[in-house]
Amino acid sequence: MRRWLRLNRGQIRAVLIGIVSLALFVAAWQVLTANRVTLYVRFVNVPTPEDVLQRALLALKNPMFADHVLMSCRRILFGFLLAAGVAVPLGLLMGRFRLLREVAFPICEVLRPIPAIAWVPMAIMLWPTNEGSIVFITFLGSFFPILINTLQGMASVDPVLVRAARCLGAREGALFREVYLPASLPQIFTGLTVGMGVAWVSLIAAEMISGQFGIGYFTWEAYSLVQYADIALGMITIGVLGLVSSFAIRLLGRLAMPWSAAR
Repeated sequence: MRRWLRLNRGQIRAVLIGIVSLALFVAAWQVLTANRVTLYVRFVNVPTPEDVLQRALLALKNPMFADHVLMSCRRILFGFLLAAGVAVPLGLLMGRFRLLREVAFPICEVLRPIPAIAWVPMAIMLWPTNEGSIVFITFLGSFFPILINTLQGMASVDPVLVRAARCLGAREGALFREVYLPASLPQIFTGLTVGMGVAWVSLIAAEMISGQFGIGYFTWEAYSLVQYADIALGMITIGVLGLVSSFAIRLLGRLAMPWSAAR
């Protein structure tokens, strides 16, 4: 037991500090909202943690809330996996072949700064259903961070490794499999993590504007119905879902890159 504590004391320390910081945040939230503090920022209508907890207990018993969460998770899964399945191979190919990069990169750079919310009207016109348009916006939100980080990973590959592999007789396929992909994986997983966060932002914006289900729609409907506790509940749910999905990507990265965890 002592040996385990000694080996993992850094992680234990980080967890304890995180718990304390969250407890302090909730305590400050309670003090500001319970006393209806009004400085430059107004906490008059902000629900207390107790109010949000009561609404959360009621929501967990309501199957409609679970449907909203599952719908958002399904959209994230479809949009994000589609973006990763397109952006990672495209980034690898663009990083390897200059002609493809010269053709595709300017188009990506023109489209990349357009925010997800600006795509909503166009997505509604492009896709026959709201579901398709929301998944498309989620795809766009995560596509560009993954693509740019994959390109950065390809650019950071040591040319000495490439020359050494070629001297040993490696063909193009082996170069991608044995040199380019392993060397680019840290940047690729960084892009996947960032892309997941942007995907949630894009999804919530799309659900608030054109959705009929989803946690973003739940939060916006709560605002329309002046249900302040449900607004906070929706925001917290979005944060927790984003945290869990990002943690899953980091865990997958550790499994795919055991050498990075060993350092």
